This record gives sequence, C-alpha cells and structure tokens, in this order.
Amino acid sequence: QVQLVESGGGLVRAGGSLRLSCVASGIMPSMGAITMGWYRQGPGKERELVATITRGAVSNYADSVNGRFTISRDNAKNTLYLQMNSLRPEDTAVYYCNVEGRRPLETPKSWWGQGTQVSVSS
Repeated sequence: QVQLVESGGGLVRAGGSLRLSCVASGIMPSMGAITMGWYRQGPGKERELVATITRGAVSNYADSVNGRFTISRDNAKNTLYLQMNSLRPEDTAVYYCNVEGRRPLETPKSWWGQGTQVSVSS
C-alpha cells in the first residue's frame, strides 16, 4: 500500500519561504503512470490543487501560485517537493501530498498524505 509522509510545514511571515517534502513508499511499476501533486485546504474552503508533476517532469500550477511556487520530484527517491516563495496570508492551509496511478482503460487510483500545516502571518 502507498504511504505518503509530508514534512516542512510551519509558521512564516508574509514574503517568506518554505519547502515541503513528501516521501512516498509502496509505489510499484504496476500502478501505471504516476503523477504526484500538492493540494491544499484553507480554513472554511474546499481542497484545491496547488501543483502536479508527472514522472517526466511536466508540471502544472494553479494560477494563484504560478511564479511563486515550484514543484519538483526525485524519482529515484520517490520524493516530492514544493518550494514556496513570496508566501501570502492566503496561502495558509493544510497542504496534502497526492499520488495518482493511471493505467490504460482503468479508473485512476489516488493516495493522500496526512497533511502538513502552513501558516503565513501578515
């Protein structure tokens, strides 16, 4: 079974930076094409996509973080990163690591980490 462990959250002032990490275990080649990503859920809000990255390093960002956040992954270590710069109070949320396995003609399977809190003070 896939397990995801996030780290790197914390409290930072507006304009500051944080780097989140997510170590994935249990990923198997039989799971198909693996996309890893970060999602977040702010107070009173629904969970939303922050950024995703494929095994081939094709990345996708939410408009709200594009240009400030950078997603990357180390395939050899099955580790996902999110470098967050120029943080804003509205970035305050619980950040979740996600792994999605996609096999042809099958419904994608998704796994989630437990989340790490990021708080940005003004």
